[in-house]
Amino acid sequence: MSEIKRLRYFAAGEWKESKTDKYMPVFDSSTGEQIAETPCCTAEEVEEAIQAAKAAFPAWANTPVIKRSQVIYKFRDLVIEHMDELTNICATEHGKILSESKGDILKVKEPVELACSAPSLTMGEAMRDCSSGYDTVLYNEPVGVFAGIVPFNFPGMIPFGWMVPVCIACGNTIVLKLASMTPMTAMRLNELLTEAGVPAGVVNLVTCSRTEAEIFLTHPDIKGITFVGTTKVGLHIYSTAASTGKRVQCLCEAKNHALVLEDAALERSARGIINSAFGCAGERCMALPVVVAQESIADKLVALIKKYAMELKVGPAYDPESTLGPVVSAAHKQKVTDWINKGIEEGATVVLDGRDIVVEGHENGYYLGPTILDNVTEEMTVGTNEIFGPVLCIKRVKNFEEGLALMNRNPFANGSVIFTQSGYYAREFAKRTDGGMVGVNVGIPVPVGFFPFTGHKKSFFGDLHCLGKQAFKFYTETKAVTTRWFDEEEMKATKVDTWDGSVGG
Repeated sequence: MSEIKRLRYFAAGEWKESKTDKYMPVFDSSTGEQIAETPCCTAEEVEEAIQAAKAAFPAWANTPVIKRSQVIYKFRDLVIEHMDELTNICATEHGKILSESKGDILKVKEPVELACSAPSLTMGEAMRDCSSGYDTVLYNEPVGVFAGIVPFNFPGMIPFGWMVPVCIACGNTIVLKLASMTPMTAMRLNELLTEAGVPAGVVNLVTCSRTEAEIFLTHPDIKGITFVGTTKVGLHIYSTAASTGKRVQCLCEAKNHALVLEDAALERSARGIINSAFGCAGERCMALPVVVAQESIADKLVALIKKYAMELKVGPAYDPESTLGPVVSAAHKQKVTDWINKGIEEGATVVLDGRDIVVEGHENGYYLGPTILDNVTEEMTVGTNEIFGPVLCIKRVKNFEEGLALMNRNPFANGSVIFTQSGYYAREFAKRTDGGMVGVNVGIPVPVGFFPFTGHKKSFFGDLHCLGKQAFKFYTETKAVTTRWFDEEEMKATKVDTWDGSVGG
Protein backbone atom coordinates (compact mmCIF):
# COMPACT_ATOMS: atom_id res chain seq x y z
CA MET A 1 0.00 0.00 0.00
CA SER A 2 1.32 3.42 -0.94
CA GLU A 3 1.79 6.16 1.64
CA ILE A 4 -1.37 8.10 2.49
CA LYS A 5 -0.85 11.79 1.75
CA ARG A 6 -2.09 14.26 4.37
CA LEU A 7 -3.67 17.26 2.65
CA ARG A 8 -3.80 20.82 3.95
CA TYR A 9 -6.03 23.86 3.63
CA PHE A 10 -5.05 27.08 1.84
CA ALA A 11 -5.54 30.55 3.31
CA ALA A 12 -3.82 33.90 2.77
CA GLY A 13 -1.55 32.41 0.11
CA GLU A 14 -0.20 29.55 2.26
CA TRP A 15 -0.84 25.83 2.59
CA LYS A 16 -1.46 25.17 6.27
CA GLU A 17 -1.64 22.12 8.48
CA SER A 18 -5.06 21.93 10.11
CA LYS A 19 -5.42 21.75 13.88
CA THR A 20 -8.37 19.38 13.49
CA ASP A 21 -8.33 15.88 14.95
CA LYS A 22 -10.67 14.64 12.20
CA TYR A 23 -9.49 13.74 8.68
CA MET A 24 -11.65 12.44 5.84
CA PRO A 25 -10.34 9.71 3.50
CA VAL A 26 -9.69 10.15 -0.23
CA PHE A 27 -9.70 6.95 -2.29
CA ASP A 28 -8.52 5.73 -5.65
CA SER A 29 -11.96 4.80 -6.96
CA SER A 30 -10.53 2.21 -9.34
CA THR A 31 -8.84 0.16 -6.60
CA GLY A 32 -10.63 1.12 -3.39
CA GLU A 33 -7.26 2.02 -1.89
CA GLN A 34 -6.98 5.11 0.30
CA ILE A 35 -4.51 7.57 -1.21
CA ALA A 36 -4.93 10.68 0.92
CA GLU A 37 -6.73 12.24 3.85
CA THR A 38 -8.12 15.74 3.91
CA PRO A 39 -8.85 17.82 7.01
CA CYS A 40 -12.27 18.55 8.42
CA CYS A 41 -11.21 22.14 9.00
CA THR A 42 -12.26 23.78 12.24
CA ALA A 43 -14.65 26.71 12.43
CA GLU A 44 -11.67 28.90 13.27
CA GLU A 45 -9.87 27.81 10.09
CA VAL A 46 -12.94 28.53 7.96
CA GLU A 47 -13.10 31.96 9.59
CA GLU A 48 -9.39 32.43 8.86
CA ALA A 49 -10.02 31.74 5.16
CA ILE A 50 -12.92 34.20 5.08
CA GLN A 51 -10.84 36.91 6.75
CA ALA A 52 -7.98 36.28 4.31
CA ALA A 53 -10.39 36.81 1.42
CA LYS A 54 -11.78 39.93 3.06
CA ALA A 55 -8.30 41.39 3.59
CA ALA A 56 -7.31 40.68 -0.02
CA PHE A 57 -10.44 42.20 -1.54
CA PRO A 58 -9.66 45.95 -1.58
CA ALA A 59 -6.33 45.65 -3.40
CA TRP A 60 -7.61 43.03 -5.85
CA ALA A 61 -10.78 45.01 -6.56
CA ASN A 62 -8.64 48.07 -7.32
CA THR A 63 -6.33 46.12 -9.63
CA PRO A 64 -7.14 47.15 -13.22
CA VAL A 65 -9.36 44.58 -14.88
CA ILE A 66 -6.86 44.09 -17.70
CA LYS A 67 -4.19 43.07 -15.19
CA ARG A 68 -6.56 40.64 -13.52
CA SER A 69 -7.34 39.15 -16.93
CA GLN A 70 -3.66 38.77 -17.76
CA VAL A 71 -3.09 36.74 -14.58
CA ILE A 72 -6.04 34.50 -15.44
CA TYR A 73 -4.77 34.07 -18.98
CA LYS A 74 -1.43 32.88 -17.61
CA PHE A 75 -3.36 30.36 -15.54
CA ARG A 76 -4.96 29.14 -18.77
CA ASP A 77 -1.53 28.44 -20.24
CA LEU A 78 -0.49 26.52 -17.12
CA VAL A 79 -3.65 24.40 -17.25
CA ILE A 80 -2.82 23.45 -20.84
CA GLU A 81 0.81 22.75 -19.92
CA HIS A 82 -0.24 20.44 -17.06
CA MET A 83 -3.22 18.85 -18.83
CA ASP A 84 -1.99 15.25 -18.55
CA GLU A 85 -1.06 15.60 -14.88
CA LEU A 86 -4.42 17.13 -13.99
CA THR A 87 -6.26 14.50 -16.04
CA ASN A 88 -4.57 11.70 -14.11
CA ILE A 89 -5.31 13.25 -10.72
CA CYS A 90 -8.97 13.61 -11.66
CA ALA A 91 -9.18 10.05 -13.01
CA THR A 92 -7.58 8.63 -9.88
CA GLU A 93 -9.60 10.39 -7.20
CA HIS A 94 -12.93 10.50 -9.01
CA GLY A 95 -13.07 7.50 -11.34
CA LYS A 96 -13.80 9.17 -14.67
CA ILE A 97 -12.01 7.45 -17.54
CA LEU A 98 -9.12 9.38 -19.08
CA SER A 99 -11.09 11.02 -21.89
CA GLU A 100 -13.79 12.15 -19.45
CA SER A 101 -11.22 13.40 -16.95
CA LYS A 102 -9.48 15.36 -19.68
CA GLY A 103 -12.86 16.82 -20.57
CA ASP A 104 -13.25 17.90 -16.94
CA ILE A 105 -9.98 19.86 -17.21
CA LEU A 106 -10.87 21.25 -20.63
CA LYS A 107 -14.02 22.54 -18.99
CA VAL A 108 -11.72 24.51 -16.68
CA LYS A 109 -9.95 26.10 -19.63
CA GLU A 110 -13.18 27.13 -21.34
CA PRO A 111 -14.57 29.39 -18.54
CA VAL A 112 -11.07 30.72 -17.92
CA GLU A 113 -11.10 31.96 -21.51
CA LEU A 114 -14.51 33.48 -20.86
CA ALA A 115 -13.13 35.23 -17.78
CA CYS A 116 -10.39 36.78 -19.88
CA SER A 117 -13.18 38.75 -21.58
CA ALA A 118 -13.78 40.66 -18.34
CA PRO A 119 -12.49 43.99 -19.73
CA SER A 120 -15.39 44.07 -22.19
CA LEU A 121 -17.99 42.08 -20.23
CA THR A 122 -17.68 44.24 -17.09
CA MET A 123 -17.87 47.44 -19.11
CA GLY A 124 -20.63 49.80 -18.03
CA GLU A 125 -22.87 52.25 -19.89
CA ALA A 126 -23.03 56.01 -20.22
CA MET A 127 -25.29 58.72 -21.58
CA ARG A 128 -24.71 62.44 -21.92
CA ASP A 129 -27.72 64.70 -21.38
CA CYS A 130 -29.99 61.93 -20.18
CA SER A 131 -31.81 64.89 -18.70
CA SER A 132 -30.89 68.41 -19.75
CA GLY A 133 -27.38 69.06 -18.47
CA TYR A 134 -27.22 65.77 -16.53
CA ASP A 135 -24.88 62.90 -17.51
CA THR A 136 -25.12 59.34 -16.13
CA VAL A 137 -22.46 56.64 -16.06
CA LEU A 138 -23.25 53.07 -14.96
CA TYR A 139 -20.37 51.08 -13.47
CA ASN A 140 -20.17 47.35 -12.81
CA GLU A 141 -18.18 46.96 -9.60
CA PRO A 142 -16.84 44.01 -7.59
CA VAL A 143 -19.08 42.80 -4.77
CA GLY A 144 -16.72 41.36 -2.14
CA VAL A 145 -16.09 37.90 -0.73
CA PHE A 146 -17.89 34.89 -2.23
CA ALA A 147 -18.14 31.31 -1.05
CA GLY A 148 -18.18 28.34 -3.42
CA ILE A 149 -19.53 25.01 -2.16
CA VAL A 150 -18.31 22.25 -4.46
CA PRO A 151 -19.69 18.73 -5.20
CA PHE A 152 -17.60 15.62 -5.83
CA ASN A 153 -18.50 14.95 -9.45
CA PHE A 154 -16.48 17.54 -11.38
CA PRO A 155 -13.44 18.27 -9.19
CA GLY A 156 -11.83 20.54 -11.79
CA MET A 157 -14.62 22.12 -13.83
CA ILE A 158 -16.92 23.25 -11.04
CA PRO A 159 -14.51 24.96 -8.59
CA PHE A 160 -11.99 26.29 -11.11
CA GLY A 161 -14.32 26.65 -14.10
CA TRP A 162 -17.78 27.59 -12.90
CA MET A 163 -16.75 29.45 -9.75
CA VAL A 164 -13.26 30.92 -9.56
CA PRO A 165 -12.44 32.46 -12.99
CA VAL A 166 -15.31 34.91 -13.49
CA CYS A 167 -15.55 35.62 -9.75
CA ILE A 168 -11.97 36.83 -9.47
CA ALA A 169 -11.87 38.37 -12.96
CA CYS A 170 -14.61 40.70 -11.73
CA GLY A 171 -12.42 41.74 -8.80
CA ASN A 172 -13.93 39.59 -6.04
CA THR A 173 -12.25 37.12 -3.72
CA ILE A 174 -13.48 33.64 -2.85
CA VAL A 175 -13.37 30.81 -0.33
CA LEU A 176 -13.96 27.35 -1.80
CA LYS A 177 -15.31 24.52 0.29
CA LEU A 178 -14.03 21.55 -1.72
CA ALA A 179 -15.64 18.11 -1.81
CA SER A 180 -13.85 15.93 0.72
CA MET A 181 -14.00 12.87 -1.58
CA THR A 182 -12.29 14.62 -4.52
CA PRO A 183 -10.21 17.62 -3.36
CA MET A 184 -6.86 16.90 -5.01
CA THR A 185 -7.61 18.11 -8.56
CA ALA A 186 -8.74 21.50 -7.26
CA MET A 187 -5.76 21.74 -4.92
CA ARG A 188 -3.36 21.23 -7.81
CA LEU A 189 -5.25 23.76 -9.93
CA ASN A 190 -4.93 26.24 -7.08
CA GLU A 191 -1.17 25.76 -7.08
CA LEU A 192 -1.10 26.63 -10.76
CA LEU A 193 -3.31 29.67 -10.15
CA THR A 194 -0.87 30.86 -7.48
CA GLU A 195 2.00 30.30 -9.90
CA ALA A 196 0.12 32.43 -12.43
CA GLY A 197 0.31 35.35 -10.02
CA VAL A 198 -3.01 35.53 -8.18
CA PRO A 199 -2.24 37.44 -4.94
CA ALA A 200 -2.48 35.85 -1.51
CA GLY A 201 -6.00 35.69 -0.13
CA VAL A 202 -7.83 36.08 -3.43
CA VAL A 203 -8.58 32.34 -3.57
CA ASN A 204 -8.74 30.21 -0.42
CA LEU A 205 -9.54 26.50 -0.02
CA VAL A 206 -10.94 24.47 2.85
CA THR A 207 -12.41 21.03 3.30
CA CYS A 208 -14.85 20.60 6.15
CA SER A 209 -18.16 19.13 7.23
CA ARG A 210 -21.57 20.63 6.70
CA THR A 211 -21.41 22.06 10.24
CA GLU A 212 -18.50 24.35 9.37
CA ALA A 213 -19.89 25.12 5.91
CA GLU A 214 -23.01 26.54 7.56
CA ILE A 215 -20.81 29.48 8.61
CA PHE A 216 -20.88 30.79 5.04
CA LEU A 217 -24.66 31.08 4.93
CA THR A 218 -25.01 33.81 7.54
CA HIS A 219 -21.50 35.26 7.79
CA PRO A 220 -21.65 39.05 7.40
CA ASP A 221 -18.45 39.15 5.32
CA ILE A 222 -19.73 36.69 2.71
CA LYS A 223 -21.61 38.62 0.03
CA GLY A 224 -22.62 35.73 -2.23
CA ILE A 225 -22.67 31.95 -2.51
CA THR A 226 -22.47 29.54 -5.43
CA PHE A 227 -23.50 25.97 -4.64
CA VAL A 228 -23.69 22.79 -6.70
CA GLY A 229 -25.28 19.70 -5.14
CA THR A 230 -28.54 18.17 -4.01
CA THR A 231 -31.85 19.97 -4.18
CA LYS A 232 -32.54 19.54 -0.47
CA VAL A 233 -29.28 21.19 0.52
CA GLY A 234 -29.54 23.77 -2.26
CA LEU A 235 -32.96 24.91 -1.09
CA HIS A 236 -31.65 25.23 2.46
CA ILE A 237 -28.66 27.26 1.32
CA TYR A 238 -30.76 29.48 -0.93
CA SER A 239 -33.45 30.24 1.65
CA THR A 240 -30.97 30.78 4.49
CA ALA A 241 -28.37 32.85 2.64
CA ALA A 242 -30.88 34.91 0.66
CA SER A 243 -32.71 35.79 3.87
CA THR A 244 -29.53 37.49 5.09
CA GLY A 245 -29.26 39.56 1.91
CA LYS A 246 -26.68 37.50 0.05
CA ARG A 247 -26.83 36.85 -3.67
CA VAL A 248 -27.14 33.10 -4.22
CA GLN A 249 -27.10 30.62 -7.09
CA CYS A 250 -27.77 26.97 -6.31
CA LEU A 251 -27.41 24.40 -9.08
CA CYS A 252 -29.18 21.25 -7.96
CA GLU A 253 -30.45 17.81 -8.96
CA ALA A 254 -31.85 16.72 -12.30
CA LYS A 255 -33.72 13.90 -13.97
CA ASN A 256 -33.19 14.73 -17.63
CA HIS A 257 -35.45 12.98 -20.15
CA ALA A 258 -35.03 12.34 -23.88
CA LEU A 259 -38.04 11.88 -26.12
CA VAL A 260 -37.30 9.52 -29.02
CA LEU A 261 -39.84 9.73 -31.84
CA GLU A 262 -40.47 7.10 -34.48
CA ASP A 263 -38.78 9.17 -37.21
CA ALA A 264 -35.49 9.46 -35.27
CA ALA A 265 -32.24 8.09 -36.69
CA LEU A 266 -32.39 5.15 -34.30
CA GLU A 267 -28.87 3.79 -34.46
CA ARG A 268 -27.24 7.21 -34.16
CA SER A 269 -29.71 8.18 -31.45
CA ALA A 270 -28.95 5.00 -29.50
CA ARG A 271 -25.22 5.76 -29.69
CA GLY A 272 -25.86 9.24 -28.36
CA ILE A 273 -28.02 7.88 -25.55
CA ILE A 274 -25.25 5.49 -24.49
CA ASN A 275 -22.81 8.37 -24.21
CA SER A 276 -25.28 10.56 -22.35
CA ALA A 277 -26.57 7.92 -19.93
CA PHE A 278 -23.36 6.11 -19.05
CA GLY A 279 -20.64 8.71 -19.61
CA CYS A 280 -18.92 9.75 -16.37
CA ALA A 281 -20.70 6.70 -14.87
CA GLY A 282 -23.87 8.80 -14.84
CA GLU A 283 -22.45 11.08 -12.14
CA ARG A 284 -23.39 14.39 -13.70
CA CYS A 285 -26.46 16.59 -13.47
CA MET A 286 -26.65 16.66 -17.27
CA ALA A 287 -26.63 12.90 -17.64
CA LEU A 288 -29.53 11.31 -19.52
CA PRO A 289 -31.09 8.82 -17.10
CA VAL A 290 -34.51 8.54 -18.78
CA VAL A 291 -35.51 7.78 -22.36
CA VAL A 292 -39.14 8.36 -23.31
CA ALA A 293 -39.66 6.13 -26.35
CA GLN A 294 -42.55 6.25 -28.79
CA GLU A 295 -44.17 2.83 -28.57
CA SER A 296 -43.91 2.09 -32.29
CA ILE A 297 -40.08 1.98 -32.13
CA ALA A 298 -39.51 1.30 -28.42
CA ASP A 299 -38.61 -2.40 -28.72
CA LYS A 300 -36.10 -1.77 -31.49
CA LEU A 301 -34.59 1.20 -29.66
CA VAL A 302 -34.20 -0.70 -26.39
CA ALA A 303 -32.54 -3.59 -28.23
CA LEU A 304 -30.04 -1.18 -29.82
CA ILE A 305 -29.28 0.54 -26.51
CA LYS A 306 -28.71 -2.82 -24.84
CA LYS A 307 -26.43 -3.95 -27.67
CA TYR A 308 -24.27 -0.83 -27.50
CA ALA A 309 -24.24 -0.77 -23.69
CA MET A 310 -22.86 -4.31 -23.65
CA GLU A 311 -19.94 -3.09 -25.77
CA LEU A 312 -18.77 -0.76 -22.97
CA LYS A 313 -15.59 -1.93 -21.28
CA VAL A 314 -15.79 -1.41 -17.53
CA GLY A 315 -12.37 -0.87 -16.04
CA PRO A 316 -9.94 1.36 -14.15
CA ALA A 317 -10.25 5.05 -14.88
CA TYR A 318 -6.62 5.39 -15.94
CA ASP A 319 -6.66 2.40 -18.32
CA PRO A 320 -6.90 3.85 -21.87
CA GLU A 321 -9.04 0.88 -22.93
CA SER A 322 -11.74 1.52 -20.31
CA THR A 323 -14.93 3.11 -21.57
CA LEU A 324 -16.82 3.07 -18.24
CA GLY A 325 -15.01 3.78 -15.00
CA PRO A 326 -16.04 3.25 -11.38
CA VAL A 327 -18.35 5.46 -9.34
CA VAL A 328 -16.75 7.71 -6.77
CA SER A 329 -17.03 5.71 -3.54
CA ALA A 330 -18.20 2.51 -1.91
CA ALA A 331 -21.08 4.38 -0.28
CA HIS A 332 -22.19 5.82 -3.60
CA LYS A 333 -21.99 2.41 -5.25
CA GLN A 334 -24.30 1.06 -2.57
CA LYS A 335 -26.68 4.00 -3.00
CA VAL A 336 -26.97 3.40 -6.75
CA THR A 337 -27.37 -0.36 -6.18
CA ASP A 338 -30.20 0.36 -3.75
CA TRP A 339 -31.92 2.45 -6.43
CA ILE A 340 -31.67 -0.41 -8.92
CA ASN A 341 -33.16 -2.78 -6.33
CA LYS A 342 -35.91 -0.25 -5.68
CA GLY A 343 -36.74 -0.02 -9.39
CA ILE A 344 -37.06 -3.78 -9.64
CA GLU A 345 -39.28 -3.85 -6.55
CA GLU A 346 -41.46 -1.16 -8.14
CA GLY A 347 -41.99 -3.34 -11.21
CA ALA A 348 -39.44 -2.21 -13.77
CA THR A 349 -38.15 -4.78 -16.26
CA VAL A 350 -34.42 -5.45 -16.09
CA VAL A 351 -32.97 -5.34 -19.59
CA LEU A 352 -29.33 -5.14 -18.48
CA ASP A 353 -28.05 -5.59 -14.91
CA GLY A 354 -24.74 -4.04 -13.87
CA ARG A 355 -24.89 -4.75 -10.14
CA ASP A 356 -22.58 -7.74 -9.93
CA ILE A 357 -19.80 -6.72 -12.27
CA VAL A 358 -16.24 -7.49 -11.14
CA VAL A 359 -13.10 -6.07 -12.74
CA GLU A 360 -10.28 -8.59 -12.61
CA GLY A 361 -7.31 -7.27 -10.69
CA HIS A 362 -9.40 -4.40 -9.29
CA GLU A 363 -11.92 -6.34 -7.24
CA ASN A 364 -12.11 -3.64 -4.56
CA GLY A 365 -12.89 -0.81 -6.98
CA TYR A 366 -16.31 0.82 -7.00
CA TYR A 367 -17.62 -0.62 -10.26
CA LEU A 368 -21.14 -0.82 -11.62
CA GLY A 369 -21.93 -1.93 -15.13
CA PRO A 370 -24.46 -0.20 -17.36
CA THR A 371 -27.98 -0.95 -16.16
CA ILE A 372 -31.20 -0.58 -18.19
CA LEU A 373 -34.67 -0.68 -16.63
CA ASP A 374 -37.62 -0.84 -19.05
CA ASN A 375 -41.35 -0.21 -18.59
CA VAL A 376 -40.72 2.44 -15.96
CA THR A 377 -43.83 4.44 -15.10
CA GLU A 378 -44.36 7.83 -13.50
CA GLU A 379 -45.45 6.15 -10.27
CA MET A 380 -42.01 4.61 -9.83
CA THR A 381 -39.55 6.71 -7.83
CA VAL A 382 -36.67 5.23 -9.83
CA GLY A 383 -37.92 7.14 -12.86
CA THR A 384 -38.47 10.43 -11.03
CA ASN A 385 -35.62 10.84 -8.54
CA GLU A 386 -31.97 11.44 -9.35
CA ILE A 387 -29.90 8.24 -9.12
CA PHE A 388 -26.52 9.67 -10.20
CA GLY A 389 -25.15 6.43 -11.56
CA PRO A 390 -24.98 4.34 -14.77
CA VAL A 391 -28.70 3.52 -14.76
CA LEU A 392 -31.04 4.21 -17.68
CA CYS A 393 -34.82 4.09 -17.32
CA ILE A 394 -37.12 3.55 -20.32
CA LYS A 395 -40.61 5.06 -20.32
CA ARG A 396 -43.01 4.37 -23.19
CA VAL A 397 -45.56 6.76 -24.72
CA LYS A 398 -47.92 6.73 -27.66
CA ASN A 399 -46.97 10.04 -29.27
CA PHE A 400 -45.23 13.41 -29.05
CA GLU A 401 -47.89 15.13 -26.94
CA GLU A 402 -48.02 12.36 -24.36
CA GLY A 403 -44.24 12.30 -24.16
CA LEU A 404 -43.87 16.05 -23.74
CA ALA A 405 -46.53 16.16 -21.04
CA LEU A 406 -44.86 13.31 -19.16
CA MET A 407 -41.49 15.06 -19.28
CA ASN A 408 -42.90 18.38 -18.10
CA ARG A 409 -44.49 16.75 -15.06
CA ASN A 410 -41.04 15.99 -13.67
CA PRO A 411 -40.06 18.37 -10.82
CA PHE A 412 -36.57 18.89 -12.26
CA ALA A 413 -35.73 20.78 -15.42
CA ASN A 414 -32.01 21.00 -16.06
CA GLY A 415 -32.05 19.55 -19.54
CA SER A 416 -34.41 17.89 -21.97
CA VAL A 417 -33.75 16.24 -25.32
CA ILE A 418 -35.66 15.18 -28.40
CA PHE A 419 -34.42 12.77 -31.06
CA THR A 420 -36.31 13.38 -34.29
CA GLN A 421 -35.86 14.33 -37.92
CA SER A 422 -39.00 16.47 -37.84
CA GLY A 423 -38.39 20.19 -37.81
CA TYR A 424 -41.95 20.76 -36.62
CA TYR A 425 -41.66 18.53 -33.57
CA ALA A 426 -38.17 19.84 -32.80
CA ARG A 427 -39.44 23.41 -32.81
CA GLU A 428 -42.51 22.59 -30.74
CA PHE A 429 -40.38 20.71 -28.24
CA ALA A 430 -37.84 23.51 -27.85
CA LYS A 431 -40.64 26.00 -27.30
CA ARG A 432 -42.78 23.98 -24.89
CA THR A 433 -40.37 21.90 -22.82
CA ASP A 434 -39.66 22.98 -19.24
CA GLY A 435 -36.00 22.04 -19.61
CA GLY A 436 -33.57 24.93 -19.33
CA MET A 437 -31.01 23.37 -21.66
CA VAL A 438 -32.57 21.71 -24.70
CA GLY A 439 -31.03 19.22 -27.10
CA VAL A 440 -32.30 18.42 -30.57
CA ASN A 441 -30.49 15.19 -31.44
CA VAL A 442 -27.92 16.25 -28.82
CA GLY A 443 -27.90 13.96 -25.79
CA ILE A 444 -26.01 16.28 -23.44
CA PRO A 445 -27.27 19.77 -24.30
CA VAL A 446 -24.73 21.70 -22.23
CA PRO A 447 -23.82 24.84 -24.16
CA VAL A 448 -20.25 26.07 -24.30
CA GLY A 449 -19.21 28.32 -21.45
CA PHE A 450 -20.00 31.67 -23.02
CA PHE A 451 -23.67 30.68 -22.67
CA PRO A 452 -25.14 30.27 -19.16
CA PHE A 453 -25.93 26.91 -17.54
CA THR A 454 -29.68 27.40 -17.41
CA GLY A 455 -31.43 24.87 -15.19
CA HIS A 456 -35.08 25.46 -14.21
CA LYS A 457 -37.64 24.37 -11.59
CA LYS A 458 -36.10 22.34 -8.72
CA SER A 459 -32.81 22.09 -10.59
CA PHE A 460 -31.94 25.73 -9.81
CA PHE A 461 -32.57 28.31 -7.12
CA GLY A 462 -31.53 31.87 -7.83
CA ASP A 463 -31.92 34.64 -10.37
CA LEU A 464 -28.66 34.60 -12.34
CA HIS A 465 -27.08 31.41 -13.67
CA CYS A 466 -23.42 30.52 -13.74
CA LEU A 467 -21.29 31.05 -16.87
CA GLY A 468 -22.03 33.31 -19.82
CA LYS A 469 -22.92 36.97 -19.40
CA GLN A 470 -25.15 36.11 -16.46
CA ALA A 471 -22.08 35.12 -14.45
CA PHE A 472 -20.61 38.60 -14.84
CA LYS A 473 -23.89 40.08 -13.58
CA PHE A 474 -23.88 37.71 -10.60
CA TYR A 475 -20.34 38.65 -9.61
CA THR A 476 -20.75 42.42 -10.01
CA GLU A 477 -23.10 45.08 -8.70
CA THR A 478 -24.14 48.16 -10.61
CA LYS A 479 -23.57 51.73 -9.55
CA ALA A 480 -25.12 54.67 -11.40
CA VAL A 481 -23.35 58.03 -11.13
CA THR A 482 -25.25 61.12 -12.29
CA THR A 483 -23.30 64.34 -12.77
CA ARG A 484 -24.29 67.96 -13.25
CA TRP A 485 -21.79 70.78 -13.90
CA PHE A 486 -22.96 74.37 -13.39
CA ASP A 487 -22.34 77.24 -15.73
CA GLU A 488 -21.95 80.78 -14.36
CA GLU A 489 -25.65 81.54 -14.53
CA GLU A 490 -26.78 78.34 -12.82
CA MET A 491 -24.32 78.83 -9.99
CA LYS A 492 -26.49 81.78 -8.97
CA ALA A 493 -29.78 79.86 -9.15
CA THR A 494 -31.95 80.12 -6.05
CA LYS A 495 -34.52 77.51 -7.05
CA VAL A 496 -33.87 73.80 -7.71
CA ASP A 497 -36.51 71.51 -9.16
CA THR A 498 -37.89 68.91 -6.74
CA TRP A 499 -36.68 66.06 -8.96
CA ASP A 500 -33.27 67.68 -9.61
CA GLY A 501 -32.73 66.13 -13.02
CA SER A 502 -34.08 62.67 -12.27
CA VAL A 503 -37.02 63.27 -14.61
CA GLY A 504 -35.87 63.32 -18.24
CA GLY A 505 -36.47 66.45 -20.24
